[in-house]
Order: sequence, then structure tokens, then C-alpha cells
Amino acid sequence: MTNKLNIAVFPVAGYGTRFLPITKAMPKELLPVLDKPLIQHAVEEAVAAGIETLIFVTGRNKRAIEDHFDRNLELEASLISKNKLEAAEMVSNILPSNVECIFVRQPEQLGLGNAVLCAERVVGDNPFLVLLADDFLTKNKYNTSECLISAFKATGKSQLSAMEVDKSEVSKYGVISPSLNSNAVLSMVEKPTIKEAPSNLASIGRYVLTPDIFSILNKLKPGFGNEIQLTDAIDEQARNNAVEFVPLASKRFDCGSLQGYLNAISYTAKEMGYNF
Repeated sequence: MTNKLNIAVFPVAGYGTRFLPITKAMPKELLPVLDKPLIQHAVEEAVAAGIETLIFVTGRNKRAIEDHFDRNLELEASLISKNKLEAAEMVSNILPSNVECIFVRQPEQLGLGNAVLCAERVVGDNPFLVLLADDFLTKNKYNTSECLISAFKATGKSQLSAMEVDKSEVSKYGVISPSLNSNAVLSMVEKPTIKEAPSNLASIGRYVLTPDIFSILNKLKPGFGNEIQLTDAIDEQARNNAVEFVPLASKRFDCGSLQGYLNAISYTAKEMGYNF
């Protein structure tokens, strides 16, 4: 395994059922937070952290994500002909020229662990970043992905972004059992009850994973919800003293829920000086 980390995986195959009917034909990852879709916010975070290869794990009806990050020469030409040069430059430079996009298909909805596993052939024997676009993180001086990558380079271990949640909310998250003396993760459980939860420290949708996660996922049996849970694979790594957590330093909005999505729009609009 190399210590260089320039690959990010974006699992984007989910149905987005909590946003129906709009997500019947439109990927939830393209829901806009002001003038940019959720997935672009996550991609910009990754690119700012030094990522050069973006792997999107897609499903049916997700072609629009590929189109969003592709060039649209007809649109660019039309904008230039109308002297809308700033807009033309914007749509032609959504990604830096040194960044490549790779799209792989998750044929069946078998859980987040399975989605990550679909990227195995492309990732190979390299550490990689995982970003869930519906975990919207505010931009400040701390880039969460960059913090995770820095922590990985220091120890070579998988890294989780984590935050404290109210005990009544633990059943919505993968919950960490942390070491009392360090940032080590001792174990992890997916969506526990309040009684089962080892703490109120929840993992959110940013991870750095070492490539041995693939061998674990390949052997993993379905867990919570009868799905292949990424949490269960990370738990196995953690029991081998191979996982750490990094406290989340950004504000986070759960844009997988309508209220969280509206809160993200409201917060971002106010930060940018709009009346909302």
C-alpha cells in the first residue's frame, strides 16, 4: 500500500426516496444548495484536499451526474456567442484540468459497503477517501477531507470523521467506541439503540480507508437492514487497532432529510449575504 492518497469514491447510487417525487428522475446528489448541487460541494472539498481521481459509484437514472461534470461544448459556444463570458468560463471549469472522473455502476442496492466495494478494481491497492454528498459540510478554514488525509499520513490507519450527537439520535448513525486515551476507534456499530450504543460519538459521511477494507467487504455478510454495511467492515479493522477518528471541525447538515436540506440552504444563503 502506498502512502499517497489522491483517490476519492463518491457513492451516488441511492434512490433518494425521502425526496420523492423530485428524485424519481433527478439524482438527489444534484439537488442545489444555492447555485451548486450537493455533489459539486463534496467534489470541491475533495479536490481542495489534493484529490485527482474521482470515482462515482452510480446506479440507474444517475446519468445526469456524469453530464454535470462533463464538458458541454454547445452550451459553452452559445454563452460565448452571447458574450456571457463569465458563465462560459464557469461551466467549462467545473473541474480542474488535472482531475479525472471515473464512473462505475452498482447494479443492485445492497448497502454502502457494497457501493464502496464496486470501486475496488479502480482503487486497487491504494488508500482512498469516501465522501457522502448528502452530508453537507460548511466551508471554513478546516477542510474535513484534508484533515482526514493528514491524520492518515501520520499513522497509516483508516480515519473517520466523527461528531457527538444527542443520545436520542444514535440510532441514525454508525456509532464509535472510542479509546479513553487517544483517537483510536475500538469498535463500531451501525444504528444501535440507545442501550446498545457504546457512546454518542457518531461517524459522518467522510472516511479515509486503507485498501484492506476490500478483502473484509468481500467476505462480509449482510448486516443491519440486510445490507452490506461499511460500518461492519470498519469495525473489523478497528478491532485490529487500525482505525482512528478525527473530530469534525465543520458545521454539518444532513441533506438526506428535507429539514436538513432546507437548513443547509438557509445557512449557506446567510453566509453569502443573501436575505433568507
